[in-house]
Amino acid sequence: MAVPKKKTSKGKRNQRHATWKAKASVAAQRAMSLGKAVLSGRAQGFVYPIDTEEDGSED
Repeated sequence: MAVPKKKTSKGKRNQRHATWKAKASVAAQRAMSLGKAVLSGRAQGFVYPIDTEEDGSED
C-alpha cells in the first residue's frame, strides 16, 4: 500500500481542494448551458429521442 513520505502542507491541500471545487463549477456551467440550448431548440450536435406518440390517441 502506498504511503506518503512527508506530511502534505495545508497550502497544497487547500490548492487541491480549490481545483476540485472549480472543476465542479465548470461542469455545472456546461450542463446548464447544454440544457438551455436543448430547450431553446438551438442545440447542434446533440441527439436526443423525441416521442412522436401521444398518450391519449390510443383510446
